[in-house]
Amino acid sequence: MTFQEAKIYGEKKLAQSQIEEYRFDAWYLLNYASGLTNAQYLLHQREPMDDGMWENYDRLLDARCGHIPLQHLTGEQEFYGLPFQVDRRVLIPRQDTEVLVEEVKRRLSPGMKVLDLCTGSGCILLSLLYGRNDLLGVGTDLSAEALEVAKANAERLGVEACWRQGDLFEPIDGTFDLIVSNPPYIPTEVISGLMPEVREYEPLSALDGGADGMDFYRRIGAEAGDYLTPGGWLYLEIGYDQGEAVSSLLSGHHYEEVRVIKDLAGLDRVVCGRLKEEL
Repeated sequence: MTFQEAKIYGEKKLAQSQIEEYRFDAWYLLNYASGLTNAQYLLHQREPMDDGMWENYDRLLDARCGHIPLQHLTGEQEFYGLPFQVDRRVLIPRQDTEVLVEEVKRRLSPGMKVLDLCTGSGCILLSLLYGRNDLLGVGTDLSAEALEVAKANAERLGVEACWRQGDLFEPIDGTFDLIVSNPPYIPTEVISGLMPEVREYEPLSALDGGADGMDFYRRIGAEAGDYLTPGGWLYLEIGYDQGEAVSSLLSGHHYEEVRVIKDLAGLDRVVCGRLKEEL
């Protein structure tokens, strides 16, 4: 079978298993199995694949037909232009979260201390610290397994950060100039209706935000003031329908300049606020 025929075969196979992005996924897995770039594929598409390469590609297709996430098959997801290791221990970084990173980057200045709650793969904190040596970053997560992934990503990217295991602020001492978090925010009853790639393969603890999806926002809103310097900023990723509720929550906990930031699709994605200097 030629590379071109293999690509067409992969598209049909994934489409039959109702994989939404079947064309992209077929090409991506072919690229991963063969090592060919887009340009190389165009040059060699009519040449036959060797048996080992074909068997690897077909095995990957079978796994994807079982709705195993593409990123779990390749072990990697690009986020904010950086390659992050991902597997079942962590939430797969989403492009929407890059809005949070972009907004926080505008707020950073040399010497700042940054705390990332529910760090998971470390993608937010490491993207903020990458290429800089003038910031102190700390990431926390309840999951020891998630922190193993975060540490591996830090080493892979050559970024220095501190990692603490515990429930939100539990393992933290001292104060920070900025706190950022993408906490679990999906209402419990909604999880059963999510795509199988998410529902069955991503950690439930990184998804479930309680009955109304607001459990972590309530806790962070109530507790973050004890860990922020006066005038420090809190940045939170939110669900598309949580902007008003999270904004009101922060306003009720001594935050000012509270605002909602939209993503590229025009949906509410981030809420931020500045802790009042005099409470």
